[in-house]
Amino acid sequence: MTDQPDNHDRRGFLRCMTWAGATMLWSVAGGIPRSHLIGSAEAATTPGFTFAQVSDSHLGFNKPVNTAVTGTFQQALNALTMQTEKPSFLIHTGDITHLSKPEEFDTGAQLLKATRLPIYTVPGEHDVLEEDRKSYLHRYGKGTKGDGWYSFNAHGVHFIGLVNVINLQGTGLGSLGGAQLEWLEKDVKGLSASTPIVIFAHVPLWIAYQDWGWGTADGAQALTYLKRFGSVTVLNGHIHQVMQKVEGHVAFHTARSTAFPQGTPGVAKGPGPMPVPAAELKTYLGVARVSLVSTGTPLAIVDTPLAG
Repeated sequence: MTDQPDNHDRRGFLRCMTWAGATMLWSVAGGIPRSHLIGSAEAATTPGFTFAQVSDSHLGFNKPVNTAVTGTFQQALNALTMQTEKPSFLIHTGDITHLSKPEEFDTGAQLLKATRLPIYTVPGEHDVLEEDRKSYLHRYGKGTKGDGWYSFNAHGVHFIGLVNVINLQGTGLGSLGGAQLEWLEKDVKGLSASTPIVIFAHVPLWIAYQDWGWGTADGAQALTYLKRFGSVTVLNGHIHQVMQKVEGHVAFHTARSTAFPQGTPGVAKGPGPMPVPAAELKTYLGVARVSLVSTGTPLAIVDTPLAG
């Protein structure tokens, strides 16, 4: 399940990725996810319900690659909420803040509240820099278990928010830990195999690039609890670029950041903010507007830039 690229297979790895900015629509009405371009005729007539994903807003980041992350986050949220049909809710897949500072969390809360959408979050590693993680849990931990994991149901779909950034392993691989894995197994045990599952966490659950810590050490174990389900979609952030992978009934998708891009594994020297010309920055940033519909079409990412 790793499909980890090496320097001899960069071309194959890059085929899993797109680099334009993303504004994407997904629908849910039967359990099979499908995505298409926001603003398209197809999007306008899609049945079912929609939800939105944003990630890696890094509020408080002020390096030259983007000194206005609050502004680009606001633009990303506007791209979602100004649509004729607003999404049912918004998922933020972590790194709301850059340094876990109270003022950064306050800014994030104000911007997210202004969308007037229900908000679901999981922490990124930048959100839990405090030893007791009190700032994140104070704002988003109500009703959650352990370090902030939880589940909920919407329109016949079972959503599971996982936390894989507390005990990073080795090169920075995510980790779920025994207590959370035990909870996950129990959480899905009573569900019908026909129930569509959407999991969201910050670090990718599959090993996208181990040398940079882009994956979850025990992610494969978590997925064993989901083998009997016919439709499983895994949404992540962390790597600041779109990557997709489909294995049987499981579709993996990572979202790009609203703050700054990161380089391509096997091409860039290492992870971290990737400088780009200022005029091109917003073509690397984006959001996902997600709809699940009953269709046999394979899950695909369709991107449009925030600008360009």
